[in-house]
Amino acid sequence: MKRDAQSTQEYPSRPEGPEPPAASSSSDPAAELKPRLWIFGYGSLVWRPGFEFTSRKVGFIRGYSRRFWQGDTFHRGSEQAPGRVVTLLEDCGACTWGVAYEVCGEQQVAASLQYLNVREAVLGGYDTKLVSFHPQDKEAGEPIQALVYIATPQNPSYLGPASEEDIAAQIIVSSGCAGHNVEYLLRLADFMRYFCPQVEDKHLFSIEEALIALLPCLCHSEKALEEAASIPQKAERENFLQGSSRRDEAIGTA
Repeated sequence: MKRDAQSTQEYPSRPEGPEPPAASSSSDPAAELKPRLWIFGYGSLVWRPGFEFTSRKVGFIRGYSRRFWQGDTFHRGSEQAPGRVVTLLEDCGACTWGVAYEVCGEQQVAASLQYLNVREAVLGGYDTKLVSFHPQDKEAGEPIQALVYIATPQNPSYLGPASEEDIAAQIIVSSGCAGHNVEYLLRLADFMRYFCPQVEDKHLFSIEEALIALLPCLCHSEKALEEAASIPQKAERENFLQGSSRRDEAIGTA
C-alpha cells in the first residue's frame, strides 16, 4: 500500500507489500540543513504513527526485548480493567523489530514531538532514549540514531512480568479510547508476521496463541450473559431458573 509523505492513515491489518514504502528523498540541497529526527516505534506506532513523516523504514534495535509489561488505563484499557501494551526490556543479545519514521523540518519535528509527548509520555508513562536503529534494507548504510519511548518499572502504570496465559486473559477483557486491547495484540502480531517473516518473536506469538485458545470460552460466557440480560425482571429471572430446574428434573426421570 502506498502512502503519501504527509499522510497519517493507519497501516492495514493485512499489509500488501513486504515493507512499508519510503517516500522519495528530496533533491533540494537546502533540505539537508533542516532539522531531522528519526523516531522508532515497536508497538502501536508501527501501524498508527499519528504524525506526519517524510519516510519510514522497517528494521531493528539491539539490546532490547519487547514485553507486554506496561499497563494502559487510557488507550487500550481503563482504570477498572487496565490493558497490557508493550515496552522494552534491556536484554543483551536480543533485537526488537519495528518501524523508524523520519521527520524533517522544524514544523514536522516539533509537531511530532508535541503529539508523542501526550500520547506516549503523558498518557502512556513512557520516557525517551536514543538508540541505534538498523534498517532491514542492507543497502541503507550505517545504523541511524533514533528516538524511542520506553516505559520503565518506575512509572505508576508498570505491571511487570506475568505468564503468557495471564497476559492474554487480561488483554481479552480490556478496551480503551483507541480500541480493544485484542486489536492491539493482533495488529502487532500481523506486522511481525508480514513485514518481518524471518523473525520469531516468541513472547508476542505465545500471547497471541494463548488469546486464541481463550476465545471459545469468552464467546460461551458472553452468550450466557446475553441470555441472562434478556430477562429484565428479577421475578422473571427466578421463574426462568426454576423452569430450567424442573426441565432438568424431568429429563433426569425420563
